[in-house]
Amino acid sequence: MAFQNPLFYLLAFKTKRTNLYYWAFLAILCSLCYLVGLWTHSSSTTTASISSTFSGVSCSDQPHTTTTTTTVRLDFSAHHQSPDPPAQAARLDPIPPCDAKLSEYTPCEDGQRSLKFDRNMLIYRERHCPEPHEVLRCRIPAPHGYRVPFRWPESRDSVWYANVPHKWLTVEKKNQNWVRFVRDRFKFPGGGTMFPNGADAYIDDIDRLINLKDGSVRTAIDTGCGVASWGAYLLSRNIIAVSFAPRDTHEAQVQFALERGVPALIGVLASIRLPYPSRAFDMAHCSRCLIPWGQHDGHYLIEVDRVLRPGGYWILSGPPINWEKHWKGWNRTREDLKTEQTMIENVARSLCWKKLKQKDDLAIWQKPTNHVHCIMNRKVFKYPQMCQAEDPDKAWYTKMENCLTPLPEVSDIKKVAGGELPKWPERLTAIPPRISGGTLEGITAEIFRENTELWRKRVAYYKSLDSQLAEQGRYRNLLDMNSFLGGFAAALVDDPVWVMNVVPVEAQINTLGAIYERGLIGTYQNWCEAMSTYPRTYDFIHADSVFSLYKDRCDIKDVLLEMDRILRPEGSVVFRDDVDYLVKIKSIIDGMQWESRIVDHENGPHQREKILLAAKQYWTAPAPGQNKGGSKSASS
Repeated sequence: MAFQNPLFYLLAFKTKRTNLYYWAFLAILCSLCYLVGLWTHSSSTTTASISSTFSGVSCSDQPHTTTTTTTVRLDFSAHHQSPDPPAQAARLDPIPPCDAKLSEYTPCEDGQRSLKFDRNMLIYRERHCPEPHEVLRCRIPAPHGYRVPFRWPESRDSVWYANVPHKWLTVEKKNQNWVRFVRDRFKFPGGGTMFPNGADAYIDDIDRLINLKDGSVRTAIDTGCGVASWGAYLLSRNIIAVSFAPRDTHEAQVQFALERGVPALIGVLASIRLPYPSRAFDMAHCSRCLIPWGQHDGHYLIEVDRVLRPGGYWILSGPPINWEKHWKGWNRTREDLKTEQTMIENVARSLCWKKLKQKDDLAIWQKPTNHVHCIMNRKVFKYPQMCQAEDPDKAWYTKMENCLTPLPEVSDIKKVAGGELPKWPERLTAIPPRISGGTLEGITAEIFRENTELWRKRVAYYKSLDSQLAEQGRYRNLLDMNSFLGGFAAALVDDPVWVMNVVPVEAQINTLGAIYERGLIGTYQNWCEAMSTYPRTYDFIHADSVFSLYKDRCDIKDVLLEMDRILRPEGSVVFRDDVDYLVKIKSIIDGMQWESRIVDHENGPHQREKILLAAKQYWTAPAPGQNKGGSKSASS
């Protein structure tokens, strides 16, 4: 072992002693600090409980009492949590029901409001919607005793009286076989003013003059439709008609049509265009519709020409057709009726229509397939001239023009302007000419095919979620609020339903013309306003991206109340939108006596787009003399 220097041991000893002094001094100092602190904070009374040394922090501003022994319990609960929200914060306040007298309220066709407007050319019967301060924010009740309508096809012939409690037509039209009242229901024999033997026999007469069987005629429009028996009986022949009539002295005629399960809207030929695109219908019909076709320089026939397809038919029965036989029964003179017919014939020729046939009470004209000759003969017919700049498909509060809507140009006189359509049913899935011709910017044939397949899958998914949609016959009248290319309706074409396809006027691309080219029907609509239809029109409503489209345009509650107005009790709605919108929607409809639930997108839970399923509960206006609460007992 190596030798250690004695000096080394001496230094080590001194270091250890120094550390000992240091720790001893530190201990004494800490003890003194503790004793001073204890003396400073101790009470002047020695009887205080020692437990007070461990008391919690006092929440009082008052000093502790020095003469009383106090025991303080430790409190370990959290004091910084937010309070639970009140129950009503999770949903909006319930929306009250409207007065029972408003059970048939149609906001934009209100009889009292219409009296403020010009009666010339029936302008007062056009759409006149309430001002913002006039909009009702309550739920339109069904009439007391309302029952779920009959299922199709029984509904074509029967309607519950309680649903449309108006007997006026059974008296006014009792000799014309329109409608009869039998116990608790109305019966519709299928008759009409000009077809007392029934609509079926009347359609057979038309079929003998033009071919209604080969699929070339698919879409039709019935002006002044009555109770829409013509449209009702065309459906069995795979022809779908949009029937319209004003809300006038013929009380509830359109409402009867809708209760029967027949497509119909409130409307009138007056000063603005009908809410349909150009070249929409294969056939137009007027059976004693009392429209002055020959007057106002042919104003109304010019509008029919706009919506009629190239090669389409216009059918007229009733005055003045066959006036030689009927003039006495019509309480008009021969001269008057002859003059009227001459005026109609002249207008039709000026539109380049060809009169195909007139037999008995029927007359049929045909629109040309293109305007090659028509443009040339404008030198002969100074009126009407061809329209210039106006978009022919623009038809929302668009003023009618006394000019002829030009057809798309053709390269050959034998070509059909705008493109020839396949016959039904091939027409449904064929590429619409507006798409194949490049008229709809950004929409290609491939996009069309993909959209058709997409909606086939989506509708199958809807049916897995909504058993009533899957049940054949449960629903009849359907509405698609934002149709795009009509894929939703196309996917349901084999079901016993019809779909009113709506293209919102705010949509980026106007696709309604392509929907009609598929052989489907629809209309334009601004969903910030009420629809031109009666309450309880639809069994089912589809709302795809409607609320994201109308973001910041109008109050979401007003749109939902309009949906509530036109939806039947026990009807259903499928909302498809961003989840944030669906949460807002759910909070409102929970206050409208609707049941609802949000489910995942068909592609799984990782999509922001979700689906909200909703069902309107059954409720009606109270019985006369009862309180305002409303009845909730459903009728079978």
